[in-house]
Amino acid sequence: MKPVMLALALLLAVVPSASAFNCPVVIKQAEDMIRKAEAGKVNADTKPLIEEAKKQVAEAKAHHETAKTKRDHGDAVRKAKVAAAYAEEAIVLQNP
Repeated sequence: MKPVMLALALLLAVVPSASAFNCPVVIKQAEDMIRKAEAGKVNADTKPLIEEAKKQVAEAKAHHETAKTKRDHGDAVRKAKVAAAYAEEAIVLQNP
């Protein structure tokens, strides 16, 4: 029984640190989506969305780099997802 408890304790100790590694993945996904939006037909409707996406991803990077708590990493992930949503909206508006 003790080896199972030890394994569970080790797993729980590793899981919180693994969440910090999720930020770069989500940030990269947002950056890829922004590049895709920029590669399309940028117009007056989509340009502000792309600019807002860039702003949000920059804030996500800053939150990740200065993160001290799980909440900071959560903020970084949230901002990166918001950036991706803005970029995705720009892509949708580019297509007829």
